[in-house]
Formats: sequence, structure tokens, C-alpha cells
Amino acid sequence: MHCPICRQPDTRVIDSRLIADGSKIRRRRECINPDCATRFTTYEAAEISLPMVIKQNGERQAFSAEKLRNGLLRAIEKRPVSVDKINRLIDDIENRLRIDGEREIPSRRLGDWVMQGLKTIDHVAYIRFASVYLSFQDVEAFINTIAELRQD
Repeated sequence: MHCPICRQPDTRVIDSRLIADGSKIRRRRECINPDCATRFTTYEAAEISLPMVIKQNGERQAFSAEKLRNGLLRAIEKRPVSVDKINRLIDDIENRLRIDGEREIPSRRLGDWVMQGLKTIDHVAYIRFASVYLSFQDVEAFINTIAELRQD
């Protein structure tokens, strides 16, 4: 690794630690150039490509955790749900995508995973997300979804 200050082509690792449940490594490095000796931190994580999402209109988009996060944050707005729970749900969905190993995934399957996760986190957020995701057209659709929640 090159030193970010003097561009020395070699540095040494002083310390390595696992972070984020062991999915990343934090390394403290030091430039070997005695005139510089700058210390800096690097992070190492496995780069695994996530699948393309096939939208209902047939369009393909790269999976975006940020887009998913924005939708979930809208669903939990003014609800007593921690952002940590949402981040864990997003991490779980990304892990499912990696484990699944598919190059493409229908948006419907992705949405179903989100709905399953929200159902365990907060019922109001679940209904909010479902109203957009399932495109409720009338009050009857809301009533049916709430009835299903009560049965579970």
C-alpha cells in the first residue's frame, strides 16, 4: 500500500483488528520512509458483487442498499424503531442475496424479504411499506393486510 502523504510504495502494518462482526479488517499502517513515518488506517472488506434487480417493467438495476434504506426509513418515520434494526435488516437481505448466488433477482422476491423483516420489526411500518409495495388501490386491501397481520 502506498503512503497517502509521500507516495512511498511500501508501508508496514502495525496493528490489525476485525470489525463489523468479522466482515471487515481495520489495519493501522506506517510509512517506512523515515522522513515521513506517517501513520494511517485502512479498511479491508471482501468485495462480492450483488445481483441485478429485475423491476416489474423488465428494467434491470444494480441492487442499491441506499435505495432500500431510504424506503425503509420512510416506512419507520415517527415510529419507535431504531436505525440499527433497519441496518440489520438491510445486512440480512444483502447476505441472502450473496448466499442466493443469483446474478439477477426479481424485485418481487426482494420486496417479500423486506416485508418479512418489517413484519417482525414493526407492524405499522410493515403496513406503510406494504401500501406502497403492493400498490393498495382501496381500503379493502388495507383491511385484508391488517387481518393477515392479526392472524400471524
